[in-house]
Amino acid sequence: MLLLCATTLLGACAKPYVQPPGEVPVPPSLHATQAVMDDGYRLPLSRWEPQGDCRALVLALHGLNDYRNAFATTGAYLASRGVTVVAYDQRGFGETEGFGYWHGSERMVRDLDIMIDLLHAAYPGCPLYVLGESMGGAVTLSALERRPAIDGVILVAPAVWSRDTMPFYQRAALWLAVHTMPDRQLTGKGLDITPSDNIEMLRALGRDLKVIKATRVDVLYGVTNLMDAAAATAPDKTDRALLLYGMHDEIIPKQPTCQLLEQLSGVPQAHWKVMLYENGYHMLTRDLQADIVLRDMADWLLGKTQHQPGIPPGLAQFCADS
Repeated sequence: MLLLCATTLLGACAKPYVQPPGEVPVPPSLHATQAVMDDGYRLPLSRWEPQGDCRALVLALHGLNDYRNAFATTGAYLASRGVTVVAYDQRGFGETEGFGYWHGSERMVRDLDIMIDLLHAAYPGCPLYVLGESMGGAVTLSALERRPAIDGVILVAPAVWSRDTMPFYQRAALWLAVHTMPDRQLTGKGLDITPSDNIEMLRALGRDLKVIKATRVDVLYGVTNLMDAAAATAPDKTDRALLLYGMHDEIIPKQPTCQLLEQLSGVPQAHWKVMLYENGYHMLTRDLQADIVLRDMADWLLGKTQHQPGIPPGLAQFCADS
């Protein structure tokens, strides 16, 4: 027992690793297939552009372990509706340097701020929206504290699973793991979780080498810190927002999502629209009913939605059952 305690105390000296930023300051710049940040770090990007004038511009942020290709279907559909989409690999994901490591929440938010400025310069006069899926939604929410120059946000199953909505044993296990074995990689195998009903899409992700399959403990710790910040962000920091959530989401529990929605009670309903999908899972834009989700998204962007702003019928009962 004494040996076990000593080992635990020794292991507690371990620290979560955060990949440092670049060391050479440079002016940020936007190119055809990448963006260069203020520290020289390169973010690969993809664009989906319609023919004709820009009706709206969407800057898309992917979720944990994913990369910009998550928006291939979304980008193609929105472009067919006259909306330009730009998606980039966030630091540590996809084709970026330091793949698989956490680069820090503040740095990720800073990158978003820079990308917003670069896109305003590249597409002057075009309304700019930020689309964040899961972890990308957490980055988007965190950025709202700085009141970025955007016309609105779209949050798809935003990662707001903060520590205050986690059970004690989960918080304790994360703290112990990150202070004893921060570089340990977890695969999630054995967990009975269904991220989407689109099995063929999930199999394709399994074959994609740019999708991370094993996540370091300190990355999970970092994204939890990010979710804490996102959940604490007041939802009145943007003039217009759309929040999409699937009733079968097994990645982000409905309790933290409903807690976020409760904060909307004091926000004018004209500013927010919540869409709840009875057959939706976590990966809403790639589920089998993605066409419905993408149509709703495009209609909202272009001001053609038939749905009333505010909280949808049935949401109160859905949250009460959590």
